[in-house]
Amino acid sequence: MIDMQLPAPEKEGGMTLRETLSKRRSVRSYLSDPIPLQTLSNLLWGAWGFSNSNCTRRTAPSSHNRQETELYIFLPTGVYIYDAAACCLKQIMEEDLRAATCQQEYAEKAPLQIALVSDTRKITGKTPQGVIEAVYANAGFICQNIYLAATAEGLATVARAMVDKPALAALLHLDPAQIISLVCTAGYYGG
Repeated sequence: MIDMQLPAPEKEGGMTLRETLSKRRSVRSYLSDPIPLQTLSNLLWGAWGFSNSNCTRRTAPSSHNRQETELYIFLPTGVYIYDAAACCLKQIMEEDLRAATCQQEYAEKAPLQIALVSDTRKITGKTPQGVIEAVYANAGFICQNIYLAATAEGLATVARAMVDKPALAALLHLDPAQIISLVCTAGYYGG
């Protein structure tokens, strides 16, 4: 397995929030062009990076700051888990499994798929329904950050719940306590 070190994310400059909000869209047409590492680093940091130097707060909120979600990154070079503290992608599989995240043909061409996987064991003190609500609310926060960060980076994105989650969970060897909530497709707009 080969981990991928990312460049430090660029945290200043760029598109204003108002511009980003006005340009944010769900896109269903992608080029297969690769995403440069700096752009990928900026996107992932915006999605679920650490917003302070001691790595205790994220760029998106989570219920009681439990930070139960991990980003599984699907690239042509394999499957990775985003390590925000180390600013790298930890490779867990060497195969290109992007197609395993897709049930919509348009998504298969995109160079990047991001699966949001939540470990429900980290959410305590809630009813089973409360755990599910927390998982999906927190996924929504991260997903919105993906939309905004992708837009600011000149990328297109769409959140997808139409995923064969049991098959994908088995492929990733997830524990039953780990829930795949959404998959976000990202890449350059295909027109």
